Amino acid sequence: MEGAGRGRKAWPVRAVVGVLLLTPVVALLWVPSYTRVTPRLFGFPFFYWYQLAWVLAGAACLAGAYVLTMRLERQRRSGVR
Repeated sequence: MEGAGRGRKAWPVRAVVGVLLLTPVVALLWVPSYTRVTPRLFGFPFFYWYQLAWVLAGAACLAGAYVLTMRLERQRRSGVR
């Protein structure tokens, strides 16, 4: 039962990781939210630059999820509660 306490403390972090991973997917699959031309950015219609912005935001979300997951893994291996 020693690992049970650590699992309880890890679930909020795992939930945040899940949200970080799902956010770009949901944002890009919800197409009606960005199927428009305006506002334009440097002459590009909103439809295109919104998707490009999510490439960067998705990379940031993925990096955040990776950092949190690695932190949990280090704590698990070192036995820190």
